[in-house]
Amino acid sequence: MGGFVSLIGAGPGDLGLLTLKAKLALERAEVVLYDYLANPEILRFCASAEHIFVGKKGFSEYMSQEDISKLLVQKALEGKRVIRLKGGDVFVFGRGGEEAEACIAAGIPFEVIPGITSAIAVPAYAGIPVTHREAGSSFAVLTGNEMLRDTEKLKYQAFSDIDTLIFLMGVRTLPKIVERLLEIGKSKDTPAATIQWGTTQQQKVVEGTLENIVQRVEEAKIGAPAVTVVGEVVRYRNTLKWFDSRPLWGRKVAVTRTREGSSELGNLLRQEGAIVIEVPLIRFEATSQPESLQKALQNLSQYEWVIFTSQQGIQAAMRELDGVGLDARAFAGVKLGVVGPSTARELARYGLRADFMPSKAGAVHLGNELPASGHRPLVHFASSIAEPDLHEALNARGFEAHTVEAYQTLPSELSEEQREKLKGAEVITLASGSAARACASQLGTHIPAVTMGPQTNKAALKAGFSVAKMAESPSLSALVAAVKSALLEN
Repeated sequence: MGGFVSLIGAGPGDLGLLTLKAKLALERAEVVLYDYLANPEILRFCASAEHIFVGKKGFSEYMSQEDISKLLVQKALEGKRVIRLKGGDVFVFGRGGEEAEACIAAGIPFEVIPGITSAIAVPAYAGIPVTHREAGSSFAVLTGNEMLRDTEKLKYQAFSDIDTLIFLMGVRTLPKIVERLLEIGKSKDTPAATIQWGTTQQQKVVEGTLENIVQRVEEAKIGAPAVTVVGEVVRYRNTLKWFDSRPLWGRKVAVTRTREGSSELGNLLRQEGAIVIEVPLIRFEATSQPESLQKALQNLSQYEWVIFTSQQGIQAAMRELDGVGLDARAFAGVKLGVVGPSTARELARYGLRADFMPSKAGAVHLGNELPASGHRPLVHFASSIAEPDLHEALNARGFEAHTVEAYQTLPSELSEEQREKLKGAEVITLASGSAARACASQLGTHIPAVTMGPQTNKAALKAGFSVAKMAESPSLSALVAAVKSALLEN
């Protein structure tokens, strides 16, 4: 099959602003050329692809545009699906046109997947509408770099009557931008705002007028990437700002997760304004006892109930089931118990409906409430370091319960960069006993913990953590509420 190129706009920074079409293309990619402004978290959608950094930053080029285009063509000519991932939109000061022309010249088929441009999104996240019926019905987007050229002076006279002017790549040239705008007749009292790292948790906004915006930007040490907005619409920030006025804005929260998984909890905390530091403390690997797992799966009829307490347990069992030539029909005649809603949803992905879920999510509740008869034993497909609470509850009720290791939970090594980021964390979330133990082992227990449920709380205390707050119920929403309580009530 011949090569193919997708020129993709990655959006301005917020991972949620990546388009669905872009995500689908990334999942099929074999090579990804990405730049400085593309959110690195996007690369998790194409983890198996070759990643090549070709970024440019400010006035320093790590790779020339000509070399980027040549590399793009070279990889495609090797028959690979190649992604060119660019911050913002492909064709808004992104040189996407030049890369498309290179593909045409080489006879390579390509597509363009537009991205949300920072010219619109960044002001919106700062509470600044680029148009408003009372303040501006027109806007123009310019590159600040052109302001360095004296030959462009007359050209900018055409923008004197535009209500809102938006400058990209204009931090270094801001003094010249202001000089030009005053020359074409803009009042020194015209409102202006410069927004650094817009749409991300590092967003920083400086407001002023054309008379003082340069001084204020310098005092605030604003650097690239930044967008500057000039016009009466800037005044609306006082009433419309929403992104940087949320409850946890600027508060640093460490979130423990698996290396492979994305963090739904992290996304929920970002919605509250927190700066989330992802901490991949554990990873999952295939069971160290495959024969035991295979034997249990091939003899499911001997059990009354099969119990799952994690999504990973379900995934591991289903992989091994396929490996021994069976499918979901092997569960016919056996009842399925799950620990909570997320586990039930994972089971449903394989066409299986849970026969029982406890009134409250948690292994103890599952063990106390499972409606087993005891006529046949129960089997729990578990982690290599499964908590004993489930089996203690089942044994106390007189049931025979077998534990089968379905997968291994192992520690992940943190990089120095990750450790450095963690120094500023105010609390760390712990959603399981294994996370508490792994965190204590690798990082120590100096960061106050917010725990999910009594089992995790007990494990955290045993590991040596001070617990700032415990979630009232074992759910992500309750854990987010506990983080807010821990940070905002003190």
